[in-house]
Amino acid sequence: MTDSGYNRAQLLNLLRNMLLIRKAEQRLSRLFREGALPGALHLYIGQEASGVGACTALAEHDWITSTHRGHGHYLAKGGDLNAMFAEIYGKREGICRGMGGSMHVADFSRGILGANGIVGGGFAIATGAAFGAKLRDDGRVALCFFGDGAANQGTFMESMNVASAWQLPMIFLCENNGLSEFTVSSTVTGGKLVDRAKAFMPTVVVDGNDVLAVQAAVSQAAELARSGGGPSYVETVTYRIHGHLEAEDAFLAGGVYRTAEEITNWTSAERDPISRYEAWLRAQGMADDDIAPVHEEIDRRIEAAVLFAENGQDVDIYLAHTLMYADREA
Repeated sequence: MTDSGYNRAQLLNLLRNMLLIRKAEQRLSRLFREGALPGALHLYIGQEASGVGACTALAEHDWITSTHRGHGHYLAKGGDLNAMFAEIYGKREGICRGMGGSMHVADFSRGILGANGIVGGGFAIATGAAFGAKLRDDGRVALCFFGDGAANQGTFMESMNVASAWQLPMIFLCENNGLSEFTVSSTVTGGKLVDRAKAFMPTVVVDGNDVLAVQAAVSQAAELARSGGGPSYVETVTYRIHGHLEAEDAFLAGGVYRTAEEITNWTSAERDPISRYEAWLRAQGMADDDIAPVHEEIDRRIEAAVLFAENGQDVDIYLAHTLMYADREA
């Protein structure tokens, strides 16, 4: 990690945001295994530096599109924690009134155009948002989060082509965790993903578990986009610690697609994004007295979010009759 020029408060806020994602996801994992949550759950644990680094480099009004693994992006962009938990619980107080669930958290007021259950579904949405920003000349940038598996979708090339041809203010951010659902990506993907983007736009590959490296790369891409320089491709090399989804054992039926040694390697203090960042903070002169209160604060917020969701009202299924139309009030 290198010096970002951030002050102490800003550096601790990066830690705060990564811990918020990690602890929220760990709590959701336990709740799922206890049978407290409806529906599927795809967790972001291990990739926190990628989402936090990227969103820290964006302005509040900038757009992002997410994936089915979207809790981390939502929180990194400033999404409301209580409303996210309530949404995952299927409660009226949820960010989508309980009608979207885990894979569809969104908040347009914060530039969060939504998570997406369709692999690669965010490409065209982000491209459209970038096109709108260019037409309005409002200074906004659209960033599309996607995984290495989604890079094999045809909409990836199509969206890069349009973004390049029209010089849209857009960032394609590939979170390359080496896994495509239950498949090791290298067995189904030819060549390097970054090479696909080089024909269209500037590219960079960074350590996705280094929050400062991600922040720096996305800052440069956002500056280029705002100045009229068109789109960029940023690839963050990272790893998801949990499975494709929390119920994956039922899908695999005893099969495996990665080893325990691989997971142990990525969760080591040298590679885990939070452990290594905390070690770096200590090397910069911060003490446990600086770091421990951040952990305690996040723990309190997580438990408050669980209580908020548990005490919420069950979803109103009749909203389905009104939420489908823009001209009807829910």
